Amino acid sequence: MTTTTLNVKGMTCAACSARIERIVRKLDGVSRVGVNLASERATIVFDQRKIAIGVIKNAIEKAGFKALDPTPNSGDKSARDREIKTLWAKFAIAAAFSAPLLYIAMVPMLTRYGITLPYPKGLDPMNYSLIYALIELLLVIPVIGVGYRFYTVGFKLLWRRNPNMDSLIAIGTSAAILYSVYNTWQIACGQFWAVDQLYFETAGVIITLILLGKSMEAVSKGRTGEAIKKLMGLAPKTAIVARNGEEIEILIDEVKIGDIVVVKPGGKIPVDGVVLEGRSAIDESMLTGESMPVAKTAGSEVYAATINASGAIRFRAEKIGTETALAQIVRLVEEAQGSKAPIAKLADVVSGYFVPIVCVIALLSGAAWFAVTADTEFALTIFISVLVIACPCALGLATPTAIMVATGRGAESGILFKGGEALEMAHKVGVVALDKTGTITEGRPSVTDLIAAEGVETDRLLSIAAAAESDSEHPLGTAIVGEARKRGLRLDKAGAFDSVAGRGVEAEIGGEAVIVGSALFMSERGIDTEPLLAECERLSRDGRTTVFAAIDGSLTGLIAIADPIKKSSAAAIARLRDLGLTTVMITGDNHKTAESIAKQIGVDRTLSEVMPHDKANEIKRLQAKGQKVAFVGDGINDAPALAQADVGIAIGSGADVAIESADVVLMQSDLFDVPAAIELSKRTIDNIRQNLFWAFGYNVIGIPIAAGLLYPFFGILLNPIFAAAAMSLSSVSVLTNALRLKKFKAARYERKG
Repeated sequence: MTTTTLNVKGMTCAACSARIERIVRKLDGVSRVGVNLASERATIVFDQRKIAIGVIKNAIEKAGFKALDPTPNSGDKSARDREIKTLWAKFAIAAAFSAPLLYIAMVPMLTRYGITLPYPKGLDPMNYSLIYALIELLLVIPVIGVGYRFYTVGFKLLWRRNPNMDSLIAIGTSAAILYSVYNTWQIACGQFWAVDQLYFETAGVIITLILLGKSMEAVSKGRTGEAIKKLMGLAPKTAIVARNGEEIEILIDEVKIGDIVVVKPGGKIPVDGVVLEGRSAIDESMLTGESMPVAKTAGSEVYAATINASGAIRFRAEKIGTETALAQIVRLVEEAQGSKAPIAKLADVVSGYFVPIVCVIALLSGAAWFAVTADTEFALTIFISVLVIACPCALGLATPTAIMVATGRGAESGILFKGGEALEMAHKVGVVALDKTGTITEGRPSVTDLIAAEGVETDRLLSIAAAAESDSEHPLGTAIVGEARKRGLRLDKAGAFDSVAGRGVEAEIGGEAVIVGSALFMSERGIDTEPLLAECERLSRDGRTTVFAAIDGSLTGLIAIADPIKKSSAAAIARLRDLGLTTVMITGDNHKTAESIAKQIGVDRTLSEVMPHDKANEIKRLQAKGQKVAFVGDGINDAPALAQADVGIAIGSGADVAIESADVVLMQSDLFDVPAAIELSKRTIDNIRQNLFWAFGYNVIGIPIAAGLLYPFFGILLNPIFAAAAMSLSSVSVLTNALRLKKFKAARYERKG
């Protein structure tokens, strides 16, 4: 299956996005499609063997929209700016003509109620009816001109039986204009009473108000994607590289992998790489959300768009272009902003039927009132009001705008949600399961104790264990090798190496059979650990991991290793508990070591001596109890568990495969961001519910009022102009509510002291 994203132009409301989804989903070879009204993008999953992307584009264009290949965000920004400028210009022109139109139409009406305002005598509708009507017609024509798109798009989609919001506006205002033109003809024929049945000002003001709403909506939409724009704007345009013995400045696109890049104090890192020379502190807040600069020396990794705060450094370019961490973050956020949350399904279903239903309601209510009153003007008022008050825009914008703002705000805080589904699911989590090494702890274990068996030297114990572990990638093995090298011990080459996951290693060292591993592993190999069991238990109670070593079947000694607990871990667990969540630590450590660590950080439950391949099974067992489970991990062996969990949360400093398997990535590698991610999810879902409540509630209440439901009881009749104003403001209110999520701040352990 292939996934592609298309820019879709011409959508004005949820009916448009729902229509595109229905059309594309019917195509043979398309397995999934999601259209985001707010970002104007369609994400399509299809089988290239069955259908070409050109066929999909043609289907979208036949439906009345434009399907374009995605452009870089900088291009999107300039296009958005042009769109906003054009909309404001159209509104200004419409307002310039509709304001005097409304004035000359309303003043004579106000005069009848004793309110006198300055008014040209030559336009008195009672004495100069035809001039009055023609002036109104001339004033409304420019307004119709700047709002021509409502008619070209609205009637085209109506003709194709796919009406949208433009269709509602086009039908309503056209009815008002045509009825007014007819009455102007009546006046010209001597029927002066028809001057009271002119609706030119209604049509003009409706178009003007909707253009105002569209302009405000475009501005608000632009603000929902500000996080992406900020991220894209962080990357420098040039880089200084050392070539042929001299430093030259080149465009960022000309940097090659392997180039030696020079960055002076205050400069931006142009690409990802590894420091070769120099020492500095790098401000990585734009990627991780962490305000404190990070110390960098030879061997440290640096990332594009971060700021070199102090010393000059030289580094080797390792990742360029779309491979940099910044580019990948932008891609993840774009994908998340273009995705849909399951909560949006109800709005999608309603949107698909909304406009046709509104058209039917408008026709029936107008016809019913005409049948009752025989008053054409009254029935027309009802008909137009129902059409223009209906707002499918608010329904379509309720969910995607909240997701766009939330994912963008999360990215600014170093919390990356990979999609709307992950963002929604996180608020349902009841259990948070955590890997220990690298998640709760620093992930850099070090040797704390060496206890040799009787007659064995300590250096002999360490050197033989380190030689056996030299080919191992396990963190405990790395700690043993690191300690041996720190002491300057000579390590013999290991032969016939074999690693048993979760148990230990076996190797041949200088003709001797060496085994290094857990007590269980030793027992399985028939080695007696009784002489050192007391020491093992003592060290385990202190939270240290113990590893036995044996040569040719005889116990050689015991090595204790400790992995420091991250400073924020206990506070993060406490915060999760405050949120009403159950915490479970999953580790391969023995029970006593695991319990010791659990006691220090305050987790509710501990699952110890769990093999790497069994972590996913443990997640399944937790899910079998009816709870939604989040799993937090960072290692390669965490990938199955991350994928199995309802929400997989990867620590950003972990392995790429773990990050790829996760639904949420914490760039700061701080456990305190786990509750922050869940809080952001809860805040977002609350915001979406508010938006949907407002969108549905507005239409449920507004349409019946516009249809005249209250008129028989209270004499309340909704003027079409007020209906248009309410419709425009409904979309803006939904967008404004979504933008409140920009104020979300992810709590940091350091900020809490």
